[in-house]
Amino acid sequence: MKEFVISQETSERAVLVGLVNDAQPEERVKEYLDELAFLADTAGADTVARFTQRLDYPNPRTFVGKGKLEEIKAYVEANEIGLVIFDDDLTTKQVANIERELQVKILDRTSLILDIFARRAQTAHAKTQVELAQYQYLLPRLTRLWTHLERQRGGIGMRGPGETQIETDRRIILDKIARLKEELRSIDKQKSIQRKNRGKLTRVALVGYTNVGKSTIMNLLSKSDVFAENKLFATLDTTVRKVVIDNLPFLLTDTVGFIRKLPTGLIESFKSTLDEVREADILVHVVDISHPNFEEQIEVVNQTLRDVCGGDTKPAILVFNKIDAFKYTPKDEDDLSPVKRENLSLEDLRATWMARLNDNCIFISAKTGKNIDELKHKLYEMAKEIHLARFPYNDLLYQTYDDQTDEQ
Repeated sequence: MKEFVISQETSERAVLVGLVNDAQPEERVKEYLDELAFLADTAGADTVARFTQRLDYPNPRTFVGKGKLEEIKAYVEANEIGLVIFDDDLTTKQVANIERELQVKILDRTSLILDIFARRAQTAHAKTQVELAQYQYLLPRLTRLWTHLERQRGGIGMRGPGETQIETDRRIILDKIARLKEELRSIDKQKSIQRKNRGKLTRVALVGYTNVGKSTIMNLLSKSDVFAENKLFATLDTTVRKVVIDNLPFLLTDTVGFIRKLPTGLIESFKSTLDEVREADILVHVVDISHPNFEEQIEVVNQTLRDVCGGDTKPAILVFNKIDAFKYTPKDEDDLSPVKRENLSLEDLRATWMARLNDNCIFISAKTGKNIDELKHKLYEMAKEIHLARFPYNDLLYQTYDDQTDEQ
């Protein structure tokens, strides 16, 4: 099987490549490449340069134009670059042509994400999902592995084992995909039984874009030690902890983060991971308020949730995290241009989102602990409402407790 591996022993020097067009304006491409650089860093590569080109459509042969490819080649040769990463998926033909021209390793966004997923997967469930995604990515690219047989393309005297070997490999991979899907179904059944055995406790799921601080919040609320770091996809495995706020128990789940431009095949492989989201009673949507384009990240998550939950609406709370890292650029008094996103202060954003979402909006810093008690109180109120709907005989108990808390 093809290995999606970047060496960790010595950081590979990498350059990034993206296209600017009507669908992806220059400002957005810069943001995408920022994220791609973060992905490369997470995988162990050192990004040293970026190349962009304005094209209405990717060049079917080399993704970028001939002149831009020559520019990239000159830079690669002059600076000992060993890796070129493209921000969009490449076809088999494009990869072969680019590799032949540049003579270095070529990755696209999907293969880079698969490399990170392979490193991060810890449990059998996550490893199986990653392997399935790798094979699904590899299947349409099989011909690239047989370029040494490209002379056998058919015609008199040109028929040979190349095509037969590709078909054999295709059958092997299809068989492995079927086996992996069956393994996932078996694991999903086990997890479904585990969820049923948890009883009727209220379920709260942390969701959000990757690297927004979900695992840190999980650790704060559950007093556990879930792995968290400033890397993309630090968490692939779903983690469930029992949390008690005051006298109310509920289950808290930390899920894999979402990301833009994630291929459909990858989403399909990891949909079973999000069963906890489908079955959650409350969603806590965590947002990195310090990110310059957090609104787009919110929409990416909301769209994924719509796909996962089938349009079902669940009680949700929007938690803006990392207020300690928030920065903005105030406008000069004599600047009469329209106010932009970067001109809004934290207080401006708080007023805007609080007006839009009423009480279902909280601004916190998981790093410093600021406003965590406010988050706990909100979760307590929402979880209690669901708990009492299931166990109405506990109403008197909670009324008594709340009265005692108010007196204190």
